[in-house]
Amino acid sequence: MGKLVFVFITLIISGLQPLAALPAGDSEKYARSRENMVQNQLSKRGIADKKVLTVMKEIPRHLFVPGGLSFRAYADSPLPIGEGQTISQPYIVALMTELLELTGSERVLEIGTGSGYQAAVLSKMAEEVISIEIKEKLCSKAGRLLDSLGYANVETRCGDGYFGWNKGAPYDAIMITAAVDHIPPPLLAQLKDGGRLVLPLGNPFSYQNLVLVTKKGDDYTVWQISGVLFVPMTGHALQAAGKKP
Repeated sequence: MGKLVFVFITLIISGLQPLAALPAGDSEKYARSRENMVQNQLSKRGIADKKVLTVMKEIPRHLFVPGGLSFRAYADSPLPIGEGQTISQPYIVALMTELLELTGSERVLEIGTGSGYQAAVLSKMAEEVISIEIKEKLCSKAGRLLDSLGYANVETRCGDGYFGWNKGAPYDAIMITAAVDHIPPPLLAQLKDGGRLVLPLGNPFSYQNLVLVTKKGDDYTVWQISGVLFVPMTGHALQAAGKKP
């Protein structure tokens, strides 16, 4: 965990890559790419949760990126998905998921649905996932895609994730996939006692620290994990910081 990992909003060249049963819209080529991604980008960098590795070897990431970028879907980099947003690099998806220490029985809240890929990963790790996206076009598109691919335990909501989704609280775990300069109080309030929250914390327009927050009663502890660079959380988070939404 000591390595500094920067999530740059850039396009980087991908390498291409057998699973017995391939998901819908898949191919042997993409299955090899996932195998290579898991071995070289995840396992070799210290991702040890076997279920995280298995899930990311199975989920067709190329279906969650724009069609013209599908050949780069398994590259060691984030990719643009429209509306000024990105899909995080595979390693960061795996790291943030692993930090939540999910066992399969949890209710998870995700802030920032994006293309839906992280929600798909969480759906295989937890019992229920509620994912909130402020960009309506992305929200609708991700919801349709997740439904079409059979991720029935994912519920997508369009709205400002800063305020969470109180109807589903308390949550065993919360993941924020956009940078914010403080831990949103509504999300801390919706986190179950003993729960875990992972987010990129710091200047939304510069480098941030990926942190793990653990809650105990009215107190919480913040653990520094790695340096990262995420797109800003928009809506109330930027308004509170005096920036344009």
